[in-house]
Amino acid sequence: MRTSVYARALASASVVFVATLIVATRSESQSSFGGPTEAPTGFVVESNGFAEEFCARQGDLVNSNNSPMIPDADCNFDRAVDEFTGPSSIADGLGPIFNASGCAECHLVPILGGSSQVTEKRAGFFDGAVFFEHPGGSLIQDRATDPSLQELTIPSRTNVTAFRSSVNVLGDGFVEAINSNTLAGIAIRQPASMRGLLIQVPVGESNGLNRTGRFGWKDQQASLVSFSADAYVNEMGITSPLQPDEPTSNGNSVAEFDTVPDPDDEGVDVELFALFMRSTLAPPRDLIRAATADARDGRVIFNDIGCDTCHIPTITTAAPGTIINGGALKVAEALGNKIIHPFGDFLLHDVGTGDGIVQNGGDETRNMVRTAPLWGLRTRGRFMHDALSFNLTDAIRRHGNQARPARDAFTALRFSDRNKLIAFLLSL
Repeated sequence: MRTSVYARALASASVVFVATLIVATRSESQSSFGGPTEAPTGFVVESNGFAEEFCARQGDLVNSNNSPMIPDADCNFDRAVDEFTGPSSIADGLGPIFNASGCAECHLVPILGGSSQVTEKRAGFFDGAVFFEHPGGSLIQDRATDPSLQELTIPSRTNVTAFRSSVNVLGDGFVEAINSNTLAGIAIRQPASMRGLLIQVPVGESNGLNRTGRFGWKDQQASLVSFSADAYVNEMGITSPLQPDEPTSNGNSVAEFDTVPDPDDEGVDVELFALFMRSTLAPPRDLIRAATADARDGRVIFNDIGCDTCHIPTITTAAPGTIINGGALKVAEALGNKIIHPFGDFLLHDVGTGDGIVQNGGDETRNMVRTAPLWGLRTRGRFMHDALSFNLTDAIRRHGNQARPARDAFTALRFSDRNKLIAFLLSL
């Protein structure tokens, strides 16, 4: 672990379906604990209470056989902020191939933990039936510690390329605390033609036991520890016990250029990344905009044309004490029984803009992406999974396939009503 010298300055800157699900989530047995309350929100880097609770009783909240304990001296929100901010150096294990030297490079809009204008590149080959990753994995790392390692070109046979935009991780502790059966219930209530897909993905800190995916554009991760370890190795080239192997350069070993013994991180950095994300406040509404007549009317239109079928306005997290992540974590009081307003269903859908990339979900998910949660939407200037839409009207018009009915209903609206809908979206 290394301590960032400028962390605080940066921080303050601006179906695999029901039958499978029941088996996979049986451990998510829910305990009762009072009634639900609204989750804390705000665009400010401060703890929602999880870090303080976790660090006081981490032995009660995690299965310490599978997750390294954070040393007492490092277990606090400020330390998690510093670690998430970065940067890491070559001496810390950065590279040899990588995209960024710290989480903050891709998550700093409007505050630490948000999204950004940064995109990553993915590639592969589709033979008409099966998707094959680019040699070394679909992610193309743009940077390297030595110029000879840079993945600047892709094979001529490659016929699938895609951009992925950085995702917002604010409020993700509440998302992790959603019971998998809650997500299944959302899918069941959706019309068959618009029904989202749940996929079961391995939780690394639970020896590969499965849970319903919810993080990443392909729902490729189910826990924030697994999500952190995956990003650490693929975006920064830093290995950990959950991801002990260095990425390759176009399928070729980088061992000659790797100066730090693997794993680069003993696992504590990964836990601190998760501690930060679990402790963030949920993105807030702009209450002044939301109170305008246009935004209020736009909310009604949003529901009337079917946007709320997938952009679910309200979800309640599991009760405190609920066992999640394959038994690796208990939902903390700070995150349990909280009402959140993500305007997303955390399910995979084919909306006609899929990137053709397959990750944990199998070939049926090739043209699917996770519904983008709309909380914090007003802080973004680029939209959709590839960040290639530059205004909300264009983003809506790009929706097709499962989202075609809502798209067509939007197109049929009067100009004034379309503007009211946009006014509502800009209050999120």
